Amino acid sequence: MAIASLVLGIVSLIIGIFISSVGWLGALIAIVGIILGAYVRKKHDDQYKIATAGMVCSIIGIVINLIFYIACIACAGAFAASAL
Repeated sequence: MAIASLVLGIVSLIIGIFISSVGWLGALIAIVGIILGAYVRKKHDDQYKIATAGMVCSIIGIVINLIFYIACIACAGAFAASAL
């Protein structure tokens, strides 16, 4: 599960950086990565470092996804307002 948390964090980073129009999907993936990372950190001591890396990637991924998604909505709103 620690590796799953790390993979989900990396996937959320990739979605946030390269495919920002679906930032909500990257944010959901990052939330699942954070939940898995927190669970593994509490239950399994031997996978502590991988779970921590997964949580860090997921937290950075959720921040990037939400910032780019809000920026995308703001640009769409500005474009719609200027078309009137």
